[in-house]
Amino acid sequence: MIASLRAARIRWREIDVLLLVQVFLFAAAVPALLRLQIARLQWLLGRVPMGGRPDPARVQAILRCMAIVLQRGQPLIRRGCLTRGLTLYYFFRRAGLDVDLCFGAGYLGAEFAAHCWLERGGEPFQEAVDPRKTFAEMYRFPSGPPGSAGAAQMAGLRR
Repeated sequence: MIASLRAARIRWREIDVLLLVQVFLFAAAVPALLRLQIARLQWLLGRVPMGGRPDPARVQAILRCMAIVLQRGQPLIRRGCLTRGLTLYYFFRRAGLDVDLCFGAGYLGAEFAAHCWLERGGEPFQEAVDPRKTFAEMYRFPSGPPGSAGAAQMAGLRR
């Protein structure tokens, strides 16, 4: 028991507290952000400057913080793909990781459902199961800035 408590403390010491607070605050703001029109939300998130070359340690730190926020942030943090997807998209872009945020809809059995997920290099990123098998892509926030080739590609999806 004492060993597991020490191990837990060691893990907490490894967490970037400032990053954890930033992830928490952004995730808490997601319901307000979702009140914006989707094009305005894309514009707002697309204005986040892309960082330089992605640091794998920073990407792992972002993933750890996101997991903690989703596990321990209730009732202030809504669990779900929108909170996770928007938050990771924002922080990964800032860290220089080239990811797209995809929104899709489909059927899970007889129930209509929607989902959002990240893609990197045209493949789902940090997803347990490939969502493209179930959900038809309806909208995409590209990795590049608004007006880039990725944004032009997205315009084709809207037509």
